[in-house]
Amino acid sequence: MRRLEDVPGPALEDVLTDESVLVMATGAIEHHGPHLPLATDSIMAVAVAEAAVSRAVERGVDAWLLPALRYGSSVEHTWAPGTLSLSNATVLAILGDLGQGIARTRARKLVFLNGHGGNVAVLQIALRDLRRRFGLQTFFTAFDVPPGDGIEGPDESGMAIHGGHSETSLMLHLRPDLVDLSRAQRHVPDQLRSFERIGFARTPVTLGWVSNDFDDSGVIGDPTGANAEWGAALFERAVEGGALSLAEIARFAYRADTDSRMPA
Repeated sequence: MRRLEDVPGPALEDVLTDESVLVMATGAIEHHGPHLPLATDSIMAVAVAEAAVSRAVERGVDAWLLPALRYGSSVEHTWAPGTLSLSNATVLAILGDLGQGIARTRARKLVFLNGHGGNVAVLQIALRDLRRRFGLQTFFTAFDVPPGDGIEGPDESGMAIHGGHSETSLMLHLRPDLVDLSRAQRHVPDQLRSFERIGFARTPVTLGWVSNDFDDSGVIGDPTGANAEWGAALFERAVEGGALSLAEIARFAYRADTDSRMPA
């Protein structure tokens, strides 16, 4: 595994180039119901990032893994004990400080490989902020863990966004020792079925929510039929998608005379 933290500082001048792609997994430490560990999102993000970087390197991409940001913006779960959330302002400040350090290396490409939905909005802001301040080429990708759609998993009405079939299956593949299926229960907000335009994603209208808005469990999905085999298939799809994304990022370029840097 090509971990940047393992390289001596003076060697970076020879190891990194302006074509190097640095990958940071971003996750969360938050409530995931009674059947999954608090670190679920971070475990998944780190595992996918490690495997995707390794696969991309095998295919000739100059990719390097940065230390993960295992805490994230988890304000939707702060009602639950165990959630350790950073504010959006704190996430932006941390990434700004880290971006400043990255900008002192020869590497120009920084990728956030995200495993937590609550991070999406703040990471999108960070992309432009880091581009503007330091001239880095910044990218965001989230590994695809789709909701159960009735094909191989349960019918979750497209609303399995937290602790459902796919996340639980992926954790059964990665860390079965941390999953307790005996405590898994179905918690799908079936009342939203009557709305055609309102939903969590891919709908014309999205809503503000916290994870106990629909019941006390904090789970939104159906983990009861989760299995490691489906988790393995999800993992492979996520890793292959990540490797393909890194290959495209490696050959991406703005126009040659672009200099986006502005005073911070």
